[in-house]
Amino acid sequence: MRFSTYSPIAASLATLLLVAPLAQAQTAPAAAASVAAPAHAASALATDPVDLDDIRNFSRVYEIVRQAYVEKVDNKTLMKTAISGMLSGLDPHSEYLDKEGLAELSEDTTGQYSGLGIEVLPVDGSLRIIAPIDDTPAARAGIKPGDTIIKIDGKPVSSENVDDMFKQLRGEEGSKVTLTILHEKSDKPVDLPLVREKISVTSVKVRSLEPSYAYVRISQFQDDTTPDLEKKLGELIKKNGAQKGIVLDLRSNPGGLLTAAVGVSDAFLDSGTIVTTRGRLQDANLNFAAHPGDLINGAPMVVLVDNGTASAAEIVAGALKDNHRALIIGRRTFGKGVVQTVLPLDADHAVKITTARYYTPSGTSIQAEGIKPDIALADLAVNKADSAPVLIGSEADLHNHLSNEDGKTDKDINNDGSAENAKLATQDYALSQALNVLKGMALNRAVAPAGAAGSR
Repeated sequence: MRFSTYSPIAASLATLLLVAPLAQAQTAPAAAASVAAPAHAASALATDPVDLDDIRNFSRVYEIVRQAYVEKVDNKTLMKTAISGMLSGLDPHSEYLDKEGLAELSEDTTGQYSGLGIEVLPVDGSLRIIAPIDDTPAARAGIKPGDTIIKIDGKPVSSENVDDMFKQLRGEEGSKVTLTILHEKSDKPVDLPLVREKISVTSVKVRSLEPSYAYVRISQFQDDTTPDLEKKLGELIKKNGAQKGIVLDLRSNPGGLLTAAVGVSDAFLDSGTIVTTRGRLQDANLNFAAHPGDLINGAPMVVLVDNGTASAAEIVAGALKDNHRALIIGRRTFGKGVVQTVLPLDADHAVKITTARYYTPSGTSIQAEGIKPDIALADLAVNKADSAPVLIGSEADLHNHLSNEDGKTDKDINNDGSAENAKLATQDYALSQALNVLKGMALNRAVAPAGAAGSR
């Protein structure tokens, strides 16, 4: 990210975040030790001065709490609580960070910390699941996007203790915790005993679905996501040759760093806008464009999304959709269309505050709306139906049948690929449908007249 002139605000905006609100929020390390208010911000303060009556009321409340609250509260705790309350009252994403909070945020950009691997949002005195991270205790326990944590170790989650409950999701490796979960569309809570682990999130996984069809899974957007994608996809192409198409899986991806989302989008685009951000400060108004160079040379793409696909993941989905580079399949995404910036106060404290809205290349804000898929898929599971053995399935099974005039005999004539397709469908219905659509796009691309526009 480049800025024409240096300012503390601009330097801090280099750590822009696009994350779902987390118990373990993600960010990059703070860029400066302090932040000075820009001239136009000072001008705004001059035209909208703080009312002296409001200051007096704050002072009175402060003193009442100090003198009359049932337990003694020290001044430092009161001030921290006042600041935290001011920020949390703005939106679900802005917060005050102390030394411990900054350390946790820094850990998350590398994908390494001790906890459960769960991304959550405080909603009406409870903790709503945004997404579990792949291969973590939360994911293995069957926690899904849309579930709600209503108790931790038997203690109910409420609006009064939600911040403390956030912290309990993390802890020492090997320590135990029991979450009482209310699954989405269920009215019966279940207790899930979990053991905290050292979470080392590998954000990119690449494998072959079938010959010439690749699968790329991005679980969240970290510092190393873009180079890791380029490395792993490059190795697969070098080993197996050019791909006819890829499925990019962004389901239950809670977001991460804006720069990582831009890098991943750029990896599959030759040109066009990726995302723009707009805020009150001039330095928050940014425009990111793609550069020439597509990792798969224009081969068709399908992007899988669901209601756990949030923020930075929505940037990628929106960029590929609006540039007609990929088809989006699945369910409507989460709809977090605002950007947080870490503004340091000193070496041990910072403010993570919403500074801008972001817009897809078509100029659309997805805030509280999400991205509507091109092809909608319900959250379904498929089971293979029981059927009696078929004795005669083709002409080749008939006694005394005529042989093929070319003299060719397929030793496994009944293996038409349907068995493999059925296996994938029972494992992951959405992925099997995405692969079928991708194959159709690849066939269309193969027969398209020279000079015709490529398929989406």
